[in-house]
Amino acid sequence: MQDTLLVELLTEELPPKALARLGEAFADGIVKGLVAHKLVGAAPEFHTFASPRRLAVTVSGVAAQAADAQVREKIMPVSVALTADGTPSPALLKKLEAKGISADAVASFERAMDGKSETFFHTMTVPGAALDAVLAGIVAESVKKLPIPKVMRWGDSTHQFVRPVHGLIQLHGSRVVPGEVLGLAAGNTTRGHRFLGEGAVTVESAEAYARTLFEKGSVVASFEARRSLIAHELAKAAAQVGAHPVEDAALLDEVTALVEHPTVYVGEFEAEFLAVPQECLILTMKQNQKYFPLLDAAGKLINKFLIVANIKADIADNITGGNARVVRARLSDAKFFFDTDRKAKLDSRLPRLANVVYHNKLGSVLDRIGRLEALAGKIAARLHADVAAAQRAARLAKADLVTEMVGEFPELQGIMGEYYSRHDGEGEVVAKAIEQHYHPRFAGDSLPQGNVACAVALADKLDALVGFYAIGEKPTGDKDPFGLRRAALGALRILIETELPLELDALLADAAAGFAAEHNAAAAIPALVEFIGDRLRNLLREQGTPVEQVDAVLAALPSRVADVPAKLAAVAEFVALPEAAALAAANKRIVNILKKAEGAIGEIDVALLVEPAEKALAHAVIEAAPLQRSLLENADYTGSLKALAGLRGAVDTFFEEVMVNHDEPLIRANRLALLKQLAGMMNAVADISRLSV
Repeated sequence: MQDTLLVELLTEELPPKALARLGEAFADGIVKGLVAHKLVGAAPEFHTFASPRRLAVTVSGVAAQAADAQVREKIMPVSVALTADGTPSPALLKKLEAKGISADAVASFERAMDGKSETFFHTMTVPGAALDAVLAGIVAESVKKLPIPKVMRWGDSTHQFVRPVHGLIQLHGSRVVPGEVLGLAAGNTTRGHRFLGEGAVTVESAEAYARTLFEKGSVVASFEARRSLIAHELAKAAAQVGAHPVEDAALLDEVTALVEHPTVYVGEFEAEFLAVPQECLILTMKQNQKYFPLLDAAGKLINKFLIVANIKADIADNITGGNARVVRARLSDAKFFFDTDRKAKLDSRLPRLANVVYHNKLGSVLDRIGRLEALAGKIAARLHADVAAAQRAARLAKADLVTEMVGEFPELQGIMGEYYSRHDGEGEVVAKAIEQHYHPRFAGDSLPQGNVACAVALADKLDALVGFYAIGEKPTGDKDPFGLRRAALGALRILIETELPLELDALLADAAAGFAAEHNAAAAIPALVEFIGDRLRNLLREQGTPVEQVDAVLAALPSRVADVPAKLAAVAEFVALPEAAALAAANKRIVNILKKAEGAIGEIDVALLVEPAEKALAHAVIEAAPLQRSLLENADYTGSLKALAGLRGAVDTFFEEVMVNHDEPLIRANRLALLKQLAGMMNAVADISRLSV
């Protein structure tokens, strides 16, 4: 008999930030256990439920008893199993006894070749697993494998779980499947909402689980259904006041994990608090109270917010009034921090940074500011930007770390620096650069705008990369405590997407120059260049660029990484040419020949050209060189690669008719010189030998 199976664990309030993950893992473990025991098909339909006080899953088409299975088992080679007179050997009898197989069954054993020896095989019928016998074990194993960082005991129980567990449901259709998990015997009762539900709720059948909990227990059991309901109600309530809620998927997930019966209310605070930067108000409402701030059509915060309550009140004022009092206290704190911070200029805070350790081998944050100021000025000069503004922004970039507001809300670093610097009378360019020097903070984040902001942002990231590599603090495996992968990707995105005409080698050298001699930062640059190249390679592959084209362009990391997209585009057009395959193969051959060459390779001597084919190739190379040089100087990488197509005929003929390794040393050296010049032209944009065309 097949029917829907329900398993539910009733608990105390589960950790909200982990609830969705726990629900998925709980369901996944049970489904895998059922599949392993062949009580369901390989891909059964199932539904996951996770609310603050329960984890549950329903699985369709679960059998009460798995079908019997025929198992064919190898016993042993016939030569070992039988004695000379054909009777079972002691070795065979011992093995049969261990497996519980009667000696009389030997006559029915199948003889078949196994490799080079004839072997006995035994086919037996294995009874299918009974749901009643294995379900509790499946649930217990799923519970044991949940991603729980810290477990607890409760009462006088020796059982452990992330929170105390008070109930277990195991229903197959409408039948209770007996079993015990975490010291609890399976039944068919659960509990609904603490205040809105009927108390103990009997679930008549697995199929009726979600409906019964909602109707009798006032609980929306499905995490996804609850999340969708909250999102809909938030949008509806916001529209009624002509606004829209701040988008925050993580906050929506957390609130979904905090309520079983969500109801949305509109709260309000005094308009005078809007004088505080809206980022501060938004953060304190979201972080401390789990409210959803509201923005107008222009993206400006209004003095209303949305509350997702776990109860439906007869009089809404009872909820909104209480929450208004709570939020007023929080916003008063934010206003106090803001007003207090503005009494001292950012510049005056710098000495305090001498007491903030950046890294014990790299000094204080104030030490770092000195390096950032110098490096940002050098980068700005390379960009022909306002050097003084870049240096000023770099000098003040970290000053807000010792403000009251950032001390309370570290997420606001940079943001508060912008507000405070503007209040101090710093220029707009400086204020913007202070905030934007942290960008991009994550994948898809915006980039700093303008050369001054880019200079400070690059200085911040390159100083970190060079400094930590210089002291041996490199990322390993999945560990990257200083965020160097993020810093490298951020620097690459700034250089590429803003198309800055900067040389990576020069930037790293400038950064290394800021460190003390004992750090020997310059020695770390080769390893750092390799690390940055790997980050760029991964970034481009994630964007869908063919692997071989990425490898061709990054065979040697271009110093001007802003040119990489244009080079990739050129390579993409090159591989479509009919001559591409032959030229790529020829280039690979040339590279291999040059690798084996001994000694230095000089320049072409036309007087030593002997064969017509080598003369033709030399003429083609010498004639094409000025054009290609001009194309490269004008960053016409597509034109440069396409110009190679005209060399194909001469290259093919050369390899068909000319022996490179001639017995005469001068002729051999001259031919190697010809191939070296040809290889230089072929690989000026990318290593085309790496292309699969």
